[in-house]
Amino acid sequence: MSEEARLREQICLLAKSMFDRGLTGGSTGNISARTEDGGLLVSPTGTSFGRLDPGRLSRFDSRGRQVDGDKPTKEMPLHTAFYDTRSSAAAVVHLHSCHAVALSLMPDADEDNFLPPLTPYGIMKLGRVKLLPFFLPGDPAMGAAVRGLAGKRTAVMLANHGPVVAGKDIEAACNAIEELEDTARLAMLTRGLNPRALTDAQVQALITKFDVEWDV
Repeated sequence: MSEEARLREQICLLAKSMFDRGLTGGSTGNISARTEDGGLLVSPTGTSFGRLDPGRLSRFDSRGRQVDGDKPTKEMPLHTAFYDTRSSAAAVVHLHSCHAVALSLMPDADEDNFLPPLTPYGIMKLGRVKLLPFFLPGDPAMGAAVRGLAGKRTAVMLANHGPVVAGKDIEAACNAIEELEDTARLAMLTRGLNPRALTDAQVQALITKFDVEWDV
């Protein structure tokens, strides 16, 4: 099996796993990954994470031209914005995960540091998450907003919509976005209960020890 064939299978396997566990439903969410030749494999528009076909993924060459597969997700500007501004990005995942969306609806949601510091792994895998305003689905302005961050964030939260995470490979991106949803779930479960979050000193120790990107 070729490297690209393995990547196609991996994209579909990880997407189905997230769908089966309720991290995104129906035909929501989209996923993409870099190929060895600098191109992209992207989930097609209107498809379900639970039923992606490896042979029908949208295929782009290194110059951004579609060369094979079905029509890509309408959120392509969002994906390309991460690839163009973060040289380390080799995969991008966008979900409509419920707890992350719920947290984005809260009137006191922190725009510059969306996730509260409840566990070490939310910090280690995601760094500081930027909460972006609401955009209509498919609006190229979402991509422009990501570009405006100049590659300083590995993850953003689209208000009333869902999280988007870039990673060094497809598995890392999926693991990180699951950590984002888990942290948001913890935040919603403990909301109003005055939970003991990590202290500033503990957060700084994590950033230092694990060399976390932490845009200030």
